[in-house]
Amino acid sequence: MAKLCTLSILLSLLLAAHTTRSPDCGGILTPSGLSYLAEVSKSHAEAVLRQDLMAPAVPDLFLGSPKPSRNQINSVKVTGLSLSLISDTGLRLSVDVDLGITPAPSTTKVMRLSILADLHVEMNPKGNLELATSACKPTVEEMQSTEEVESKSSSSEADKEINLDKICLEVSKLLLLPNEQLISLTALFPVTPSCQVQYLPLAAPVFSDQGITISLQTTFQVAGMAIPLPVSPVPFSMPKTASSSPSHLTLAFSEHFYTSLFFALETAGAFNMTIPSLLTTATVAQKITQMGSLYQEDLPVVLQAVFRSSPQVVLEEGKAALKLFFTIHAGAGSPAFQSFVSVNVDMSAGLRIGVADTRMTISAAVIEDIELSLAASDVGPVPAALLEELFLPTIREEVPAQVNVVLSEGVSLPHISSFTYTDVNVMIHKDYVLIPCNLKLQARTGEQATVG
Repeated sequence: MAKLCTLSILLSLLLAAHTTRSPDCGGILTPSGLSYLAEVSKSHAEAVLRQDLMAPAVPDLFLGSPKPSRNQINSVKVTGLSLSLISDTGLRLSVDVDLGITPAPSTTKVMRLSILADLHVEMNPKGNLELATSACKPTVEEMQSTEEVESKSSSSEADKEINLDKICLEVSKLLLLPNEQLISLTALFPVTPSCQVQYLPLAAPVFSDQGITISLQTTFQVAGMAIPLPVSPVPFSMPKTASSSPSHLTLAFSEHFYTSLFFALETAGAFNMTIPSLLTTATVAQKITQMGSLYQEDLPVVLQAVFRSSPQVVLEEGKAALKLFFTIHAGAGSPAFQSFVSVNVDMSAGLRIGVADTRMTISAAVIEDIELSLAASDVGPVPAALLEELFLPTIREEVPAQVNVVLSEGVSLPHISSFTYTDVNVMIHKDYVLIPCNLKLQARTGEQATVG
């Protein structure tokens, strides 16, 4: 019972440390990205306004059909939609809409509906981001008419046909970023069948001249339960980017993010490998005579690899490296596996990082450094040179290959639904990775960028 209490205390301390971690990744939506969102929101806004302003009146089932309206809106066209940054506050949305109104038979006039609204993003109690309206001012004015004489009350008559209060109530829905899509930022994404990743905003985004900056904290679940991650030794903050950046969005990932990813995969047992080899107990016995007393028949030699220390990712200018610390047990026998020697393996492999659609692709490349040392032996002393001769070729080839099988599906990047990333550039710096990219609505798959 005392041991269980001690374990509970340790886990609670780990979880407390986990929840107070600094952010390990994030993104900056640039003014160029805002312009793109405004551009693709134009047709969406038109469809929303057309539905709201041109919806037919519902007849009263008891009193008969209502009298026909004097002013009927028969066309809605969004002529302009823009988004601009208000530093330290939020966004300003400006929408110009031309309304075709028929006040009487054979006459048509065009009214200009202008909407000016201030928006901001806040965090709700559940930790999700929400787009909210802080100010809204719609105005209506007449642009042109086929009538020879206009009534002074024409503008006020048009106002009656337009529910300005409703427009302000739902003005944020004119953007192609409804709150359902903002919630998609915090969705759980699978990494492997038993491991999932989630990106949680730590606070509401920061608005500045360089764009909208959001800091995220990565969490991982293994078998449906959140795992405590190592605490980052260095607090991470989003690197500044030029306000004139041509890219729509810049994603940033700290070195700690990658180390946490591999820690989670290790916790999920994804890297516990069984590696076949070309060796048999008879061929090994030619080098190690004591093998004959352990195995009376010739059996295939199998290598079983387990981590003895967590993997590490090291980021330097222009390159990334994955450091692995295995103990590999060489043995034979099925179903009862019997190990005859255990080897400690320290290896470093170049790491390739790329992007395909909304997934980060990661793969181990060329082995840059590898060291083998004897950990335990049931067949007496084994010289280092003999360990390398027997096992190094298999380890050098199979370990990166099996690591890449685990990573083959990639890792979902933070993103909102309906958008993908294009024109991607992966830039590896000391301690962090920057990924400038463009947004594309409903993009097709296939574009990739890789550095490593």
